[in-house]
Amino acid sequence: MSRHRHINRARKLRQVANKPEQAAWEALRGFRKHGFPVRRQHPIRGYTVDFAIQRARLVIEVDGASHASEAARARDGVRDAELRKAGWEVMRVPAELALDGEGVIRLVARRLGIL
Repeated sequence: MSRHRHINRARKLRQVANKPEQAAWEALRGFRKHGFPVRRQHPIRGYTVDFAIQRARLVIEVDGASHASEAARARDGVRDAELRKAGWEVMRVPAELALDGEGVIRLVARRLGIL
């Protein structure tokens, strides 16, 4: 897939974010004031990740019911391995936690060393 197509796909995904992704976005965007801007639906190496903090090389994925099947977990494992090979750490957040903005903030803040 070309870079242009990845960017267009990311833009479309931003428009149809589910409630856990919307809640996570509201929580995560506050990290900008700590010097960690967060990108939403960001293309990396052929994948579109839910959230990326480039300065920390951190990907945050919100996992809902669609990630529960064995096939989905296998795909996620391949994707995570590719992202790790590219130097990114992948943090998977259950949708229930993503709905709790404070929970997401604490989890990510700990990882970034600002809590």
